[in-house]
Amino acid sequence: MDAAERHLLAETLRKTMTAASGQALDAALAGLGWAELLAEQPDIAVPIAFRLLGETGAHAPLLNDVLLSAAGRPAGGTPPLPFTGGSWVVWERDDAAGTTLDAELPLHTVPAGTPGPLAAGRVALGWWLLGTGRAMLTLARQHAVDRVQFGRPLASFQAVRHRLAETLVALDGAEATLVAAEDELGALLAKAAAGKAALTAARHCQQVLGGIGFTAEHDLHRHVRRAMVLDGLLGSARELTREAGALLRAGGSAPRLVHL
Repeated sequence: MDAAERHLLAETLRKTMTAASGQALDAALAGLGWAELLAEQPDIAVPIAFRLLGETGAHAPLLNDVLLSAAGRPAGGTPPLPFTGGSWVVWERDDAAGTTLDAELPLHTVPAGTPGPLAAGRVALGWWLLGTGRAMLTLARQHAVDRVQFGRPLASFQAVRHRLAETLVALDGAEATLVAAEDELGALLAKAAAGKAALTAARHCQQVLGGIGFTAEHDLHRHVRRAMVLDGLLGSARELTREAGALLRAGGSAPRLVHL
């Protein structure tokens, strides 16, 4: 798939995700051939689809399909997913309200399951967290440009600029780890970096937006809740960082993750 074809795919998915979410989006993506694209070109399908889920604020149970595909099983199921704190959830393929902080996501607690291969799912969630972080940054930047305080645009204040710059650096760094993730340790570190970057974006962007960011009329609070829940799926940034440290100590060395 060349650059023009990838651009066309991204625009098609963006329009679809802007028009639908949840069960309706799941059905629409099935009609567009999501399962076939995932099976044939996961390195293209996953970054584009999951990043756009974050940027648009839509949701669909695509994580289920990524994990099932990695395990050699057909798409369409609902495997149990490890969640932060040692709990387990399932991502239902309907629009029933979930039981997590982000009730829009149909996640429901289940008894402990058996973990399958998680690397592909962690990378997918990393792209989703990255897209969510960039969506928050866009909202905060636009607010800073439009808002006038003490007779000056909010964006002219150095403290505001620093928060937006730190957010951008964190997100760009996380994207670099996602692009470089090629094995289980790389996927683990990429998910941790993306989770930390998204939470950094939530913290800084909330400060830039101030009180309006907490209101139901503004979209920021939805992205903040989404980032917190996605960070907890398949291991939070804090848990994965500790796990990576334990693996490196046990191995006695740090492998080269990127060849420059």
